[in-house]
Amino acid sequence: MDDTVAWLRDRPYYEGQVAAERTLPGREAAFADVDLEPRLADALAAEGIDRLYEHQAEAVEAIRDGRDVVLATRTASGKSLAYTVPAFENAMDHGGRTLYLAPQNALIADQSETLSELARGLGFGSRVSVDQYTGRLSDGEKRDVRSRRPTVLLSNPDMLHYALLPWAYRHWEWFFSSLDLVVVDEVHGYRGVFGSQVALLLRRLNRICERYGADPGFVCCSATIGNPVEHASRVTGQPTDGFILVDEDTSARGPRNWLLWNPPEYTGGVADRQSGRRRSSHTETKRLFCDLVSRGYQTLVFTRARQAAERYATDSAEELRNRGRHDLAGNIEAYQAALTHDRRREIEAGLHSGDVRGVWSTNALELGVDVGGLDAVILDGYPGTRMASFQRAGRAGRGTDPALVVMVGGEDQLDQYLMANPEDFFAGEPERAMVDPENDELRPRHVACAAAENWLSPDDERHFGEGFPDVVTDLEAAGTLERRTTDDGIRWTHSGDESPQHAMSLRTIDEREVDLLDARSNDRIASLSFSDALRDAHPGAIYHHQGQSYEVVDLDLDRDAARLQPTWADYYTRVLTDKDVTVEADRREKALEARPDTPVRFADVTVTERITGFERRDGSTGETLGSEALDLPETSLSTTALYYTVPDDVESEMRTIGGEAGFNGGIHAAEHGMISLMPLSLLCDRADIGGLSTPYHRHTGRSTVFIYDGYPGGVGLTRAAYDFAADLMGRTARLISGCGCADSCPACVQSPHCGNANDPLSKPEAVTLLNALAGSDELIPS
Repeated sequence: MDDTVAWLRDRPYYEGQVAAERTLPGREAAFADVDLEPRLADALAAEGIDRLYEHQAEAVEAIRDGRDVVLATRTASGKSLAYTVPAFENAMDHGGRTLYLAPQNALIADQSETLSELARGLGFGSRVSVDQYTGRLSDGEKRDVRSRRPTVLLSNPDMLHYALLPWAYRHWEWFFSSLDLVVVDEVHGYRGVFGSQVALLLRRLNRICERYGADPGFVCCSATIGNPVEHASRVTGQPTDGFILVDEDTSARGPRNWLLWNPPEYTGGVADRQSGRRRSSHTETKRLFCDLVSRGYQTLVFTRARQAAERYATDSAEELRNRGRHDLAGNIEAYQAALTHDRRREIEAGLHSGDVRGVWSTNALELGVDVGGLDAVILDGYPGTRMASFQRAGRAGRGTDPALVVMVGGEDQLDQYLMANPEDFFAGEPERAMVDPENDELRPRHVACAAAENWLSPDDERHFGEGFPDVVTDLEAAGTLERRTTDDGIRWTHSGDESPQHAMSLRTIDEREVDLLDARSNDRIASLSFSDALRDAHPGAIYHHQGQSYEVVDLDLDRDAARLQPTWADYYTRVLTDKDVTVEADRREKALEARPDTPVRFADVTVTERITGFERRDGSTGETLGSEALDLPETSLSTTALYYTVPDDVESEMRTIGGEAGFNGGIHAAEHGMISLMPLSLLCDRADIGGLSTPYHRHTGRSTVFIYDGYPGGVGLTRAAYDFAADLMGRTARLISGCGCADSCPACVQSPHCGNANDPLSKPEAVTLLNALAGSDELIPS
């Protein structure tokens, strides 16, 4: 790979674009001997597996000993074999069953195929049978699965919620009573609202298992995260000290060449200099992709959106034709979740065989779908977390052959921060995954579901946590639960006839939804939560769906429906908002080490927001083309926040630098910058977090900066950020001071989610504030 890296550096059109380079050394595999049931050993040998890696063996032995396991090793390190061996052993020995849960049906299908093939290799009478149970099955097919009573059942959290737990007493007692093992694959993906919902769902699973006398062990497979055991414990409801962590990958790996690649800044005119704007990462990635494919490298690009994957796969094929490489142009594909199962399988097989030479993919190929080893992976923009970056990079490399990974930076803060601070990318601490199973917006719904699945008792507090009695009291007062006194004590059952499970979705937290309708046919295009509809489907909004652009012509909140018509508009829209934060209760506070007189506080807050209008912005330049007012209802969000005030002497210094406008722009820029860097430490997206900066707040009596969880009840993001607030402030000062733009830009403090159109923003005052609070000494370049 060194010659290819040198070749890329020598291209005149790539001059100066390698921001950092690292070579991660390869390693030989390390194996361990494990006693296996002879038929299983023979079946594995037929698949070319004669020995287990040391990390696989360690996990197998821990599961055999009755321990819960977190297996956190890289992509393609053989994690699935670590739970397959004990799952098959349990089935062969005593008919013990395994429940495998994955977040995506594509991953379930892939595992089903692999495990079924291995089960067939065991021969007649092994008692190992594999079935998948997903929403894609017809009612008849689901009945057939239940009739076959498989020993390994592969499903997803949604089906566990809608179909398995509600019918445990009628259709699934045979399964739950003999359940030995629960496999939670891709556990790092269960975070935020969805993760908190799944954590409560698995507490309901634990209750049902107890009801039928089962006590299954848990195996959680994860990418590298900062808190694997803590996270697995919070997701599964199992005690932390019951888990064994297996995180030393002993599979073989070749050397991996990493390039951090920064597209050039626009220099077309004086106005463009120090603008912070850069050439599109898509355009830069396309050129790199075509260069690598032309040199014979089988290459995979990860990009963020389905439309980008489709468009740039087509554009790349056209570019290869223009280069005279017609032999390659027909072997370029786009891969994304909306493809049919057969089409995805066709592309995966093409990657395996080598017939497909290049693919543009969304994160659909990040998960454990087996596509073999590739020569090169390009990340079209920072994926948002280092975890996802290294997961995707793991797709590159065949055995011990060298591989190339290129991360092409986008314009926004995280991308440019890492381009300027590569050690924070290569050597930084892994991000932490956050869930909150005690979220007061979510927990009552799951308690109601649990009561419908099996009566509740006061003892269920150990499943649902502190505050459970209050939840039950509120549900009883609302008529959702009915109290009964039995010989065994007080019990509660669900009082309604309707299914509480079908009244809620695991994927969202907002019960009210708005349908988006095609104005020509009245067909439903999609649906959005109420709050998202106000933001994305207001009259005049441009809405993109599966490659088609629509303009919203009407939003009827009485019918919860919006009408959209196709458009060729070359602009996008962005809402303008008024926002207020009310502090309901301060939970805790701590003084900053550099400023003992200034505490950071963590609190329960209510955020009220009203969308007041929207702007139209040019799709190419981002220039504002015009704005319109809107009259939409106010929304209210009960959540958690961290906040801090500006010391008097620091405020005075900030006002000396830039006056009233500079001070207001400084606290606003500090808020934006801190939000943008929170994903460096936590597995989240910038859109999961909100903020407000105000020169006066009634609760504190002074200028205050709030940063809050963007979901009802909070999902643990600001609770975690509260613990490292000073470090976050220091990093943010470094981000802002290190950006070479004249005032503000997408690479430092501008935010695509700002309800004030990024006005005002001022960098020098922000750096002054953050330096003072963090005890750092960053300077804005002159």
